[in-house]
Amino acid sequence: MPHILWSLVLTLHIAGMAVWVGGATYAVAILRPSLSLLDKAQRSAVHLLTLKRFLRVIWHIMPIVLITGWLMIVHEGGFAVIPWTTNAMQVLGLIMAGLFLRVFYGPYQKARRAIRPQPQTFDSIRSLMLGVVACGVLAILCASIGHGL
Repeated sequence: MPHILWSLVLTLHIAGMAVWVGGATYAVAILRPSLSLLDKAQRSAVHLLTLKRFLRVIWHIMPIVLITGWLMIVHEGGFAVIPWTTNAMQVLGLIMAGLFLRVFYGPYQKARRAIRPQPQTFDSIRSLMLGVVACGVLAILCASIGHGL
């Protein structure tokens, strides 16, 4: 592939990570505390609507980030020759994907189906999202460390 196409693959990868990690950070650090200003019914409704939109976006972003990452690994010579930082990013990305699936199929579905979602359900979503943020920050750190290798 010509150089410009690999630049586009990298752009998709970085933009996807920005949306994924940035969105999870927003959900944990900004949205949840701000919802405390609303009454319980409004809080649940806004939280569910926001989660629905965010998770729908991540359903598209997650495979793009993973596939573009693997494409770049193949482009660099394969899994056997990449630096440890790239392997660490791959593991962190897979953990993030697992955490996303856990949120989507676990507490999010429980909250979505409940007549009156319980605050503990949203707390478990927040805890899992904190894991996504932590893994994302570590992946960014690995990318930064690996840049000079």
